[in-house]
Amino acid sequence: MKAIWSGAIAFGLVNIPVKLFSAVEASELDLDMVDKKDHSKIRYKRVSEKTGKEVTWSNIAKAYNLNGNYVVLDDKDFEKVSPEKSKTIDIQEFVDLTAIDSVYFDTPYYVQPAKGGEKAYVLLRDALKKSKKAGIATFVLRSKENLAILKFSGNILIIQKMRYADEIRNSKDIKIPSLSSKPAELKMALNLIEQLSGKFDISKYKDTYSNELLKLIKAKSKGKKIKQPTMKVVHSSKDDLMEQLKASLGGRKKKAS
Repeated sequence: MKAIWSGAIAFGLVNIPVKLFSAVEASELDLDMVDKKDHSKIRYKRVSEKTGKEVTWSNIAKAYNLNGNYVVLDDKDFEKVSPEKSKTIDIQEFVDLTAIDSVYFDTPYYVQPAKGGEKAYVLLRDALKKSKKAGIATFVLRSKENLAILKFSGNILIIQKMRYADEIRNSKDIKIPSLSSKPAELKMALNLIEQLSGKFDISKYKDTYSNELLKLIKAKSKGKKIKQPTMKVVHSSKDDLMEQLKASLGGRKKKAS
């Protein structure tokens, strides 16, 4: 893997040189856009509004429209704004790991110690484990300052970008029924949850949709007809909810695919 960022973790007077590596990769199939008529691939061109000619990536720059005139910026300009922020994961505070709602979590990155930072890296990792805390930090990636959480996972540190509070939509417009659960139904639901409970193991869960889609693609390439499956959604009435809970409890335990 190639490092996408290098700099240092800073907390107090401690600086730990580190490198960041992407922790995720896409699992969906790589689909191209084509013309329906002749299946020719659709390509997008970066065209100059002024000349109408295609512009190469090497000649494309970022710019800000200031009073009708563009001010062009390069990577060094972003670093000049705040050099220490451009190369530092600055821990603002430590908080309980369980106190953060998962709705704020975004892209994760693996953190690897750079030369000279091994001892301090291990110390910070072990301290986070012992305290069950996580560091709330800010760092600049691709010319944008990000809020992030620095946490441990096994023997490695992970930094995960977070969404700011104003990026989360207010839920006031979501319509939730003003009902209360009946004690008997609630007890039955808790029993069902207990029956379906188990130790979390992410390896049990597979991206079956992509596999099924690939099977369909291969079948279609051979001219086979694909039968459209039917899905029936059952809308429960209040009268049969208890019966459905009872039937669920009487069935076999559900397993992850």
